[in-house]
Amino acid sequence: MFYLKIFDTPQRMMGLAQEIITVSQLNENIKYILEETFGFVWVEGEISNLRRPQSGHVYFTLKDDKSQIRAVYFKQFGRYRQGVSFELEEGLHILCRAKVSVYTPRGEYQLIVESAEPRGVGALQKLFEQLKVKLAAEGLFDEKYKKTIPFLPRIIGVITSPSGAVIKDILNIMARRFPSVDLIIAPVRVQGAEATREIVQALRNLHADGRTEVIIIARGGGSLEDLAPFNDEMLAREIFHSSIPIVSAVGHETDFTICDFVADLRAPTPSAAAELVVPEREELLKKLQKLDDRIKVGLLRCVEEKKDELDELKTRLRDPRRLLAGWQIHLDVLRDRLKTAFHHIEKNLYTDLRQRELRLLHQSPARKIEEKKEKINNIGRNMRRIFSGRLAFYNEQLRRTAVVLESLSPLNVLRRGYSITRGMAGNAVIRRADELRVGDDVNIRLAEGSIDARVKKVSRG
Repeated sequence: MFYLKIFDTPQRMMGLAQEIITVSQLNENIKYILEETFGFVWVEGEISNLRRPQSGHVYFTLKDDKSQIRAVYFKQFGRYRQGVSFELEEGLHILCRAKVSVYTPRGEYQLIVESAEPRGVGALQKLFEQLKVKLAAEGLFDEKYKKTIPFLPRIIGVITSPSGAVIKDILNIMARRFPSVDLIIAPVRVQGAEATREIVQALRNLHADGRTEVIIIARGGGSLEDLAPFNDEMLAREIFHSSIPIVSAVGHETDFTICDFVADLRAPTPSAAAELVVPEREELLKKLQKLDDRIKVGLLRCVEEKKDELDELKTRLRDPRRLLAGWQIHLDVLRDRLKTAFHHIEKNLYTDLRQRELRLLHQSPARKIEEKKEKINNIGRNMRRIFSGRLAFYNEQLRRTAVVLESLSPLNVLRRGYSITRGMAGNAVIRRADELRVGDDVNIRLAEGSIDARVKKVSRG
């Protein structure tokens, strides 16, 4: 049994049991007891009756197979503040941290939810689908952002667990396919609450190191819960913003994670990732030998063909002095034609220039400019004369108005010995004696200064 703190003792409460209280007081007391008793609680249940009004708050009912309770997820505790990476949906099974409270206007007790997380495989799958749709809409999976995996990287970064079969398989395959390739292994946890943070930090460390040309993120297969760190939004965005190409090798061939979609290349298994990133050395040597043989054969064939062409050209080549003489004659003809053409152009340009000079002399703007200057000067003199007359007129009007205002000023009246009396209560001007009573406080305004006075006698008439 709980006792309200507004009573000194339980006996005091029992003694006042007959005291009448309002419904509002009763609900407030119940609310106080619930909030002081329970504080924060962790509650698990299924969402139903979900509502999202324009206020941004989320109202729903949290239920299990035997009972239910109303709940509210206020906007200030929403997913953008708390880091919740999924949307609340009808039928979703969640675990929430909340305070027990009472909505006093209706007398209903409810949960004030501050954070929530999905529960069960179905919830994790829902979370996976929501994040996949969100990131796809932002373009994180677009092919245009995928970086090309280098053909033969010198240094490869591997982010995986330092123990287990995955790292052993990768090391064995690398040693077998291309032993001279160097590896930088970033050991991390690949399962559990801290796994995502460690993987993200490993990516940042490899970028800071600056030697890695491609990065493999790998782990073996597992359940959806086991692969949860690779379905994290923070990791997905870190991979997307990576300047180094990343290969995702998470789980088995049938397992798909957010990491797979955002990475530059997905490998069905960690072993396949090693094979995709590093070519086989022996196979490359065989290809190089074949190319070397083809180049040698091609060069020999090309040399033979060029020899045949050279022999043919020798038979067709004429005495070069004859060619030079013919080109010299043609050049002289072109020079004479060019000189004649330049002479005609020069003559035509000179004639056209003389004609334009004559037209300019007949249409000289100097005379028109002088006329315009004289007109502008006359306008300026007229404007100055008009402005001077207007200014004198307005000055005279201002002087006369000042004289009239001075004659009507109440200060002149005060200087002749008169005064203005105002009541202290309403600051109103007193015009008749019957507006005052004996004992009233008044303010008397003189020409210079004022006097506060009290009425001792009132004479009417």
